[in-house]
Order: sequence, then C-alpha cells, then structure tokens
Amino acid sequence: MHIKQIIIQGFKSYKEQTVIEPFSPKHNVIVGRNGTGKSNFFAAIRFVLSDAYTQMSREERQALLHEGSGSAVMSAYVEVIFDNSDDRFPTGKEELILRRTIGAKKDEYSLDRKNATKSDVMNLLESAGFSRSNPYYIVPQGRVTTLTNMKDGERLILLKEVAGTQVYEARRSESIKIMSETDSKRSKIDDLLSYIRERLGELEEEMEELRAYQDKDRERRCLEYTIYHREQEKLQQELDQLDSMRDEGTSDMENNRKRFLEGEKVKSQFEDEIKALKQRMELLDVDKKQFEDERRDATRERAKIELEVNSVTEGQSAAQQARNRHESDVNGVQSTIQEREKSLSTLMPEYEKARSQEKSLKSQLEATEGTRQRLYAKQGRSAQFKSKQERDNWLRNEVDELNIALATRKAVTMQTTEEIEGLEKGIQQTNKEISQTRQKIDNRGQDLHSVSGDVQKAKDARDKLMDQRKELWRKQARLDSVMRNTRHELDGAERSLSHMMDQNTSRGLAAVRRIKQQRQLDGAYGTLAELFTVSERFKTAVEVTAGASLFHYVVDNDDTATKLLEVLQKEKAGRVTFMPLNRLKPKPANIPTANDAVELVSRLQYDPQFDNAFKQVFGKTIVCPDLQIAAQYARSHGVNAITPDGDRSDKKGALTGGYHDPRSSRMDAVGQVSKFRDEYESHKNRGHEIRQELEGKDQEITRAVSQLQKAEQRSEQAEASYGPLNQELRGKVQDLQDKQDQLEKKRSTKENVEKTTSDLKEQQEAYENELASDFKKALSKEEEQQLDSLNQSLPSLRKQHMEISGNRAELQAQKSTIEDELRENLRPRLDQLKEQEHETGAGSSSKLKERQKDLKRVGKAADTAEKKLGEVESSIDKANGQLAQLEEKRAARQRDQEDIARAIEKFQRRMEKGLANRSLTRERLDEVNKSIRDLGILPEEAFSKYKKVTSEQASKRLRNVNEALKSYSHVNKKAFEQYNNFTRQRDALTKRRTELDNSQSSIRGLIEVLDQRKDEAIERTFKQVSREFATIFQRLVPAGRGRLVIQRRTDENAGDLDSSESSSDEEDAGREKGRIENYIGVGISVSFNSKHDEQQRIQQLSGGQKSLCALALVFAIQQCDPAPFYLFDEIDANLDAQYRTAVAELLQSISEGEQSGQFICTTFRPEMIQVAEKCYGVTYASNKTSRIECVPRKDALGFVEGQIAGS
Repeated sequence: MHIKQIIIQGFKSYKEQTVIEPFSPKHNVIVGRNGTGKSNFFAAIRFVLSDAYTQMSREERQALLHEGSGSAVMSAYVEVIFDNSDDRFPTGKEELILRRTIGAKKDEYSLDRKNATKSDVMNLLESAGFSRSNPYYIVPQGRVTTLTNMKDGERLILLKEVAGTQVYEARRSESIKIMSETDSKRSKIDDLLSYIRERLGELEEEMEELRAYQDKDRERRCLEYTIYHREQEKLQQELDQLDSMRDEGTSDMENNRKRFLEGEKVKSQFEDEIKALKQRMELLDVDKKQFEDERRDATRERAKIELEVNSVTEGQSAAQQARNRHESDVNGVQSTIQEREKSLSTLMPEYEKARSQEKSLKSQLEATEGTRQRLYAKQGRSAQFKSKQERDNWLRNEVDELNIALATRKAVTMQTTEEIEGLEKGIQQTNKEISQTRQKIDNRGQDLHSVSGDVQKAKDARDKLMDQRKELWRKQARLDSVMRNTRHELDGAERSLSHMMDQNTSRGLAAVRRIKQQRQLDGAYGTLAELFTVSERFKTAVEVTAGASLFHYVVDNDDTATKLLEVLQKEKAGRVTFMPLNRLKPKPANIPTANDAVELVSRLQYDPQFDNAFKQVFGKTIVCPDLQIAAQYARSHGVNAITPDGDRSDKKGALTGGYHDPRSSRMDAVGQVSKFRDEYESHKNRGHEIRQELEGKDQEITRAVSQLQKAEQRSEQAEASYGPLNQELRGKVQDLQDKQDQLEKKRSTKENVEKTTSDLKEQQEAYENELASDFKKALSKEEEQQLDSLNQSLPSLRKQHMEISGNRAELQAQKSTIEDELRENLRPRLDQLKEQEHETGAGSSSKLKERQKDLKRVGKAADTAEKKLGEVESSIDKANGQLAQLEEKRAARQRDQEDIARAIEKFQRRMEKGLANRSLTRERLDEVNKSIRDLGILPEEAFSKYKKVTSEQASKRLRNVNEALKSYSHVNKKAFEQYNNFTRQRDALTKRRTELDNSQSSIRGLIEVLDQRKDEAIERTFKQVSREFATIFQRLVPAGRGRLVIQRRTDENAGDLDSSESSSDEEDAGREKGRIENYIGVGISVSFNSKHDEQQRIQQLSGGQKSLCALALVFAIQQCDPAPFYLFDEIDANLDAQYRTAVAELLQSISEGEQSGQFICTTFRPEMIQVAEKCYGVTYASNKTSRIECVPRKDALGFVEGQIAGS
C-alpha cells in the first residue's frame, strides 16, 4: 500500500484544485524555494492522516483556508488516494479515497465518496498500520531538532508512547477511579443499612395498632359493598328495561328503513324512467322539426315543378302542329334529294364512258399529229444541214436537251403522283369523317336519351346521398340532445360528489384527470373508489372503513406521483393523496377463520394489480353480524371489525356507529359519476364518428353534384350539338369537294405531263433512229407512205374527237347541275329543317319528362315526410301520457316516503330521549361500579354476612363503624407496606455491598496485571529500538558504533551513571530486572571514529552528529513499528555531506527492501535527489497560490545547485 495521488483545493496556499501526478511507491523528493508551499503540502497530508488538527476553534479552521487575492475561499479539502492492491485496507477495492473537508463551520471526513466519522477513519488507518503511538512516519520541520535536544527523561516518555503504554495507563486510571467510586458506594450502603434497622424497629410497634384499624375498616367495606351492590342491581334492571325498549323500537326502525330504502329505489326508478322519457320526447321534438322542414321544402319544390310542368304541357298542342308541318317539309326535301341522287347515279356511268372515249381519242389524235410533225421536221432537216456530221451534232444536242426535259418531266410526274396519292387519302379520310358526322347526326336522338338517363342517375345518386346526410343530421341532433342531458347529469353527479369531500381534494382530482388526458399518463389509474365494485350488502361497511381513502389516487410508482404533484404544485390546483403501488407494503393481519367473521377485502372485486392498494386500506378489517361479535374479534385478534350497517369496533376498544343515510352514499356518487362520464365519453366519441361520416358524406355529395353538373353539361352540349354538327358536316363536304376538284386538276396535270413525256420519248427515239440512218436529202419510201397515211386519218380522228367531246360536255353539264342543286340547295335545306325540329320538339319533350320525374320524386318525399311526421306526433302524444302517469306515481311515492321519514324521525327523537336516560343511568351505574372497585379486594364474608340485613340497617351500622374509625386517624396505614419495603431494601443493600467487595478485589487484580503487561511492553520495545538503533547507526556511520542505554533511580542515587548503563543486547541477561517505575530516562551513547573508542553521550556531540543520532533513533522507531509510507520534511538540513549521502542510501535501501516503504521527502540537498524515483517542484504564483508539478531529476538538481550557489 502507498499514497497514489493527492488532490488539494483551498487549503492554505493551494487555492485552485491541485491534482498531483501519481507518486512512486518508492522514493519521492519535493524541491522548492522557501515559502513556496512545501511545508503546506506536508501540512495537508498531516491534516488528513494525523491528530495534529483536532478540536480546532473557528479561527484555527479559518487559518487553514486560503487567504489570497480574488474571491474568498469558504471551504477547503484534501483528498488522499491510496493504492490498496495489497488489501491492507479491508475494503475489498484496489483504491481507497480518503478526503477531509473543512470550513468555517464544518469539518467532515469521507471514505470512497461517502461520509464517515473521524473515529471510523482513525480505526481504518490503524488497521492498515498507521499507529497513533508511533507518530514518526510523518517528520515535519523541527521534529529532528526536537529529538536532538530531547532530554533522557523525555526520551523515556517517547519510548513508552512507542510501546503503547498509553492504553495500559488509561485502563489503570479507569480501574483506580472505579475503586474510588466503589469505596464511596460502600460507605453510603453502610449508612443506609443503619437507618433501615432503626426504622424497622419503629414499624413493628405501628403494625399492632394497624391490625385493629384493619378489622374496623374491613367491616366498613363489607357494609358499603352491600349498599352499593343493591343499588347496582337496581340500576342494571333499569338499563335492561331501556335496552329492551330500544331493541323493540330498533326492529320497527329497521323495517321503516328497509321500506324507505325500497321506496327510494322505486322513486329512483320512476325518476330514471321520467328522465329517459323526457329525453325521448326531446329527440322526438328534434325529429318533428326536421320532418316539418323536409315536408315544407318538399311542398315548395313540388308546387314549383307543377307550375313548370303545366306551362310545358300547355304549349304541346301548338308545338304538335308545327311538328306536323315540319315533317311534311322534311319528307318533301328528302324525296327530292332521293330523286336527284337517283338521276345522278344513272348519269354517272354514261359520263365516265364518254370521258374515257374522249381521252382515248385525244391520245390517238395527239400521237398521230406528233408523228406527222416529226416526219415533216426530218424532211426539213435534209435541206437544213449540208453534211451528216453537222446533222448528227445537231441531233445529239437535241437528244441531250430531250434527256434534260425528260428528267424534269419525270420529277414533275413523281411529285404530281405523290400529291394525287395524298389527295386520295385526304378524300378517303374526309369521306370517313363525313360518314361519322352523319352517323352522329342520325344517332343524336339516342345519344340525347342516353345522356338524359345519365343525368337522371346522377340526380338519383345525389338525392340518395342527401337523404343519407339528412338522416345523419337527425342522428347528430338527437345525439347532441342526449349529450346535453348526459352533461347535465354528469355535472350534477360531480357536484354531489364534490360536496362529499373537501374542496381542495375535489379540485385536485379534477386536475389530475385533466393532466392524465393531456400527458397520456398510462400509470395513473384512478381513485380507489373507481377501481372496485362491491355488493349492496357490504357497501356501507366499505364506506365507513375507507372514509376519505376512497378518494386516494392509485398510480403505478412514485415517479408518476411526483410528475402529477409537480404539476399540481405549479398550477396550484388542489391537493391529492397518491398511492404508488411500488411503495405500498401492507402488513399481514391476524384475520380470524370463522363463519361470523368475513375479511372485507375478499368481498371486493378489483384488478389483481391493485391488490396492495386495497389491502393497505381494507386488509385489517373484518365484517361481523353485530357489534358485540365485532368487539370480541377486535380485542382478540387486533383487527378492525365492522357490521354491515357501519357500526365499528377497532382494536383499541373504541366503538363507533349510528345511522347512515343511504342517499348520501359516496360509493353511489362515484358510481353515478363514472356511469355518466362513461356515457358522455361514449356519446362524444359517437358524435365524432357522426361528424366524420358527415364530412365523408359531404365529400360524396360534392362529387355527386360534380358528376351531375358534368352530365347536365353533356346533355346541354348534346342538345346544342345539332347546329355545330351540321356546320361541321357542311365544312367537311365543302372540303371534300375542294379536294376532289384539286384531284381532277392534278390528274389532268399528270396526264398532260405523261403525254408530253411520251411525245418527248418518241421524239428522242426518232432522233436516235435518225442518227443511226444515213444522211439523205428526202424521206424514205416507208416514211413518205406513213406521212400520207397520217394525213389521211387525221381529219377523221378530229371529227370523232369533237363529237365525243361534245357528248361528254353535255353529260358533264347535267352532272354539275344535279350536284350543285344537291350541295347548294337540297341538303342545306334538309339540315336546316332537322335543326328546326330539334329546336322546337326534342328540347321541350325531354324537359317535360324530366320535370315529371322530378315531380314524382318530390311528391314521394313529401308523402314520406308527412307519414313520418304523423308517426312522430303520435309518439309524442303517447310519451306525454306516459310522462303524466309516471309523474303521478312518483308524487304518490314521494308522499309515502315523507310519511316513512316522519316516522323514522319520530322514532329517532324517542330514541335520543331514551339514550339520554340510559346515559344518566349508565353514568350512575359506572359510579357505583367504581365505588365497588375502589373498595379493593373484599373478604369472603362481604358477599354473605349482610345479605339478610335491610338497607336501612346496613346504613345505620355503617355510620357507627365510621364513627369508630375516627379514633384511628393517627394510625400509619402503610406500616405493613413500609415494613416490607424496608426489609427488601435491607436485603438488596446487603447483597450489593457483597458484590462491591468482590468487584474491588477483581479491580486490584486487574491493576496488577496491567502494571505487569506495561512493564513487559516497555522492556520489549526498548530492546527492539535499541537493537535497530545500533544497526541503523552502523549503516549510517560504518566506522562508528551507537547504542541506547536505560537509566534507573538506583544508578542516579549512586552518583555513577556510567557504571549503571546497560544495553539490551549485552548486559540485561545477567542483571536483575527492576520495575519500570525505577526507570528515569533513555540515553544515547555513540562513537563516530572507532568501534572500540570510548563512546560519547549525545550532549557531547556536534550539531550535525546530534541530528544524525536523532535520525537514527527515528529510523529505529520506524523499523520497530513500520508504516506503509513516510513523510520527511528537510530531515537532511543539518547533516554533513557524507551523512546526507548515507541517509539517502538508507532511504533507498529501505524503499527497495523486503519491507518496502514509500518515502516523500523535501530537501535542498542533491544527495537525496540522486536516489529518488520521482521529483516534484513546488512553485508560487503572484496571486499567492502554490502548485506542485512533476519535474525531471535534472531540473530538480539544477534548482538545488542554484540554491546552494545562491546561498
């Protein structure tokens, strides 16, 4: 074990917290300038571990606190942390933290952060080897000098302290004190015995006179008993009569109470039925108002729709005539269109045939003319060119030009073909669109019917949802009415319950319920009354037993209770008593096992988790049939007993009871509050559900209205679509005509281009043939024949073409006339007529049908509302009749209850009067009983001697006896008792004196034993210290020799001290041992130069030698009683260099030896630093605060050498 670390704060010069780096378990050296705080560091350790700082005054404690600049220090502490790896401290931990805290008004110790007393700390230190008798494990400045200057007698006292003789001296002084007290007690006992013997002689004379007095007094008591006993019997008869009358009246009273309770139940049933009936009537009134509103709305809507239907019906005849005329016009136009289309279909084949013939003849004519022209051109070129080469060059140029022209015509042909294909696709698409548009127009009536059906379905869906919403509104209105009534009932029940408890508790419980809901505290269960149920038979017993505990609030643990209490305190919201289940520890009760004793808690129905709470309140209570049995069990088993009527007997014998009004039952009040609160919460939750359903229904209605609006919009679009469709159809027909015209033009263009291309190819072929022929001045014979043939056939072809063209033009004119008539006249006229038909007929017809459907629907709704209204009014009339009957029955029952209450009140007054008489009789009987008890133990003759004597005779004889007793007024009535007391005191004192004599003999023997043990301890300690001193001195001064010598009184008287010296290891064996009282001192005899020279006394040595001897003595004492560590403050200050080195080596060897010890030393010399394991430096700041830090050995040596050089 060793000091591991030291923490200082506020102690002397160490203001700030100073945490010193862990010390070495061997040798540690602290250096620092004078005044920096080295001594304060050692004072801090002594402050914790030694007795140097005990029983300090306020000023002395204040002097230990830091007094530098800055804020004042109010308290200081020093904490020493020990390494306990060797378990020298019996704590079972590897470290022990010992702290001492001091202030102006406090001085405290702590062990391992826990408070401890000073005696605990000192005992723990002594158990680890810190001996109070050997304080030399801490050697402060001046201690070595003190030892150096110590006289031989003082050294002997030190030796006695080391030997532990203080314990023997303390026990010897205590024994002597006890002997002195024993002598004093024996003297007092002798005096008392003398007085008692004298007093016993006087009492023997007084006892004779007392016997005569006792005879007369015995007769007096017998007469008084006879008189009192007869009065007692008379009073007891009167009490029995009163009790008999009370029992008879109690039976009638009980019958009346039962009748009253039954009447209250019947009355309560009537009131409940009346409340339910009134609530039902309120709901019926709500339904009546809603049905009246629905009937009124339906009637208004029906009248409005009937007006519209009548208006539409009146215009039907005129509309019918217009429709007939319109149909005739439509039929006429349609027949004309059919005739024109038939004529057009007949004309079109002839037109196409003529057109085809014209095209064929035109192609033939153009081919003939082209061939002829080429032949004429060839014929002309024979005269144009002079040679074949010139002709060929020209032909080649022409062929090239023809190639270019052919390429251009080919590109034009391809582009025209693409355009024709695009127009053909466009015409096909336009024809399809025209067909679709015509189909839409033809199917428009069916679409209108379908859209009208969609509109009607949307209306039906909307009306159904609105009916459902109305039903929800009715439910909500009824529920609101029920909630108002339930809230009213709940408020009334809560007011009744609050009147049964104090206001603070009522406010507190309301606040706890609110806090529980707000903070969602699952561990808050409710009041005790809310957590159980009990049958009617035991309800009164439960209420009387629990009392105010019914309103104690049960929680799961004290954390929940603390949270609730904090909020209550913060909000100042009343007071509540909480019952944390984790804190309740009910003690088991001695419950009797009998048929007439029932454990009350067994009759309660509750959740098992609340068992501790109910056993805490009801666990020691039993239920008995009557109060007499209850009182017996209460006394015999130490429990509280109660009857079903609430009469109670506790284990101390107190009886409580009386009448309990069932109308003011707290259990019923709690039940009513719980019932109405549950109903209100249920209705509230249902109201929330209905509101959610209404919100959902509103959303559904909104969607249905949106669907209806979309359907109506589609209907309107369908009704208004005829004109746009016709317009669209006309536009598409016109577009078709334009595309057909463009197609004819493109086709014609394509034919012209193809004809031109064909001509160019033929021309190119002719040029190429000509290039291949010889150059001649005239045409060939075949060419001439061909030219003649062409000239002959050409007029015939022209004539045929003209005839065919005329026929085609005539057919085309007829076709164009028919098409223009259809396009510009007939079809627009038909479309116009159909549009007029839609505008006049279809709209009004569909509207009439819709309004007729609406009229039928509204009429049905009005009839339904009328029917339901009649049913509601019938129910209201019936409920009014039932209400009148119930109120009449309740009034009759109330009158009966009042009669019973008056009978009960009359009986109570009679009972009160009887109880008053009984009380007076009972008081007189108690007085008589007391008088009989005051007579004491009576002789046997008192019960029979005067039995036949009349009361007057007994009274006369009593007066005579009292007169005779007056002559004995001076008699000592306590003579017998006093004589017995004095006899007992004499025997006890005699026995006590004998015990004191034996005790004194034992104490004398103990003193002799203590003296012997003290002598042995001193002899043993002197031998050990003397042996260790010689050994250590030889280690410090190898060339010298040292020893301790004991001095006796016989030596001093002989005047030759030198001859009386004897060492423990040389001369004691042959010399007779003397007693310790003969010792007068311990001397030191040393030699520094030789082991054989004459030794010198310590007084003859130099200062350094004296200090070395003192250190040797300190080390010798430490070796005899080793400590775990040692604190030395500048012990080498007065030593020479060689001795400082020897001391340093000794410390090193001790710290590293088998019995290793930790050394913490301060020094200004380098020798001790050389052998130290760790070095520490003390610094002193400008704000008057010290600090200790670990420094290298080199820095410590440098500091010491600097100090030596400076000095």
